Amino acid sequence: MFDQDAPEATGDFLDSLDLEAFAEELDELRDRAKRSLGPEDAAHLTKMERWGRTCSTLGYATAWIAPNPLSAALLSTGRITRWAMVGHHVTHRGYDRVPGVPKTRHSKVFAKGWRRLVDWFDWIEPEAWNTEHNLLHHYRLGEEADPDLVERNLEFLRGANVPRWTKRALVAIMATGWKFGYYAPNARYEHQNAMARRRGDAPVYANVHNTLRDPALWLKALMPYFLGTFVVVPALFAPLGPWAVASVALNSVAAEALTNLHGFVVIVPNHVGDDIYRFEGTTEGRADFYLRQILGSTNFRTGGDLNDFLHGYLNYQIEHHLYPDLPMTALRRVQPEVKAICEKHGVPYVQESVFTRLKKTVAVMVGDADMRRDARLDRGPERAPTLEHAAA
Repeated sequence: MFDQDAPEATGDFLDSLDLEAFAEELDELRDRAKRSLGPEDAAHLTKMERWGRTCSTLGYATAWIAPNPLSAALLSTGRITRWAMVGHHVTHRGYDRVPGVPKTRHSKVFAKGWRRLVDWFDWIEPEAWNTEHNLLHHYRLGEEADPDLVERNLEFLRGANVPRWTKRALVAIMATGWKFGYYAPNARYEHQNAMARRRGDAPVYANVHNTLRDPALWLKALMPYFLGTFVVVPALFAPLGPWAVASVALNSVAAEALTNLHGFVVIVPNHVGDDIYRFEGTTEGRADFYLRQILGSTNFRTGGDLNDFLHGYLNYQIEHHLYPDLPMTALRRVQPEVKAICEKHGVPYVQESVFTRLKKTVAVMVGDADMRRDARLDRGPERAPTLEHAAA
């Protein structure tokens, strides 16, 4: 539950908001966006994948020479492309209805079975990601059931009696390894327990730390990626000598730290800040869902392939949470209209640079700021989420 001493947000816009009229305009925009999908959306996905593969190719083509920041940065960019742009939007069914997209980029085929090795070679199990992110985070945004609620997850740090610089240093350390330190075990914890609830069984794990003692996490998630990325691939450079193998391995380790840091900067600030809302209970209906997605999210600077590519296309977070099954280009097209609808109805639409948002996020993480809340937004009682929400 929330800290009763936390300051209340003003939220004056709620007094005059016609929530149903607001939702109707967002519904109409969603329908137009889906009708607008065409070959250009498929071509854009192909282009982003090509950019990512080019970065990876150039990274490995130079990584064997010596440990260096350029190769590490290129490898890192290739990895963030596969995860944040391709895997993220494909698993959200963003390309299921786009004409011209190959079946391998449809959610029912992507990363299934052996295709995980080519589509989703990562620390995180794809089915666990679907539960943790696509289901729980998206449909329980900002609630106690949201596994990515930063303010709650960092309570141990917010309340720690240590100097502020120590807290900030710990945040920086966590940022360089959060995919395997947080996402992989947390995703497995949420997925296995959700499946148990669906079967009517007791939870598989009492807490997320139990997953670290489960061999399945290591065998299915952590070890395959570790061995493939840091052992097998560097070994392929053995014909060039031991120095080449060591250089590729070191560049790959550096790239992983950069990928984690890059992901942290463009992902974690999406739903954190003293101007972002946190909620009690669950949503009640489509209109309430729309409102929470906007009040609980923030955008970064938007527009242009290069800018959006560097942000991992996570700079359209408001639009993505409203319409998670739209492709990247459609999110870009609807963004000005979503902003205009919010302005028309007086609903706050938060958009700032990623670095401004990062500063506000760290302030919440270390306890210098609190997220907003308003009792008028807390519609229903807390309920255990079910996997059926995924089809909402």
